[in-house]
Amino acid sequence: MNKSLLEILVCPVTKGPLIYRPEANELISLSARLAYPIRDDIPTMLESDARTLGEEEYARLRAAHPAVGEAG
Repeated sequence: MNKSLLEILVCPVTKGPLIYRPEANELISLSARLAYPIRDDIPTMLESDARTLGEEEYARLRAAHPAVGEAG
């Protein structure tokens, strides 16, 4: 994922910051509790294509990224 692209992308639902998870090839929005897939190096920023974060996954990511915006 291009670092400069990641700096300008925001969650289309909440306009909040995103976390890049290279191991899952996803962009995570903690504020929307959604994971947007990256396919062929292109972020798919459609809410309909995103998966919802489960409670445990959300808590783990929240603990690992406390500086990223609060859930809304």
